[in-house]
Amino acid sequence: MTFREQLLLTMQDTSAGTVLLVHVQPKARRNQLCGLHDGRLKLSVTEPPDKGKATAAVLTLLAAVLRLPVSRLEVIRGDISRRKDILLCGITVAAAVDLIAATLDAEERNS
Repeated sequence: MTFREQLLLTMQDTSAGTVLLVHVQPKARRNQLCGLHDGRLKLSVTEPPDKGKATAAVLTLLAAVLRLPVSRLEVIRGDISRRKDILLCGITVAAAVDLIAATLDAEERNS
């Protein structure tokens, strides 16, 4: 199975938008996409899991990667958990896969 096919499995197309399944590593050295972990897109953020700071950092990171305003992203499950389901409004699954894969490729080349 290719990476893109695995990435597709982390997303679900719904009537409200695209749901992205993520696994968050708070208190990391930098904000970045890390690849896949346990069937979810793994993200690391520098903020601690304190009073929603890490969740806000996740939404900001994803909004930048997906070229969407933060207001178009919403945590629909796992607000205080490392495993979150995030609703992305205004982007298709295919477009999200393309942007996430391109970001991961660029980060891998820069490492």
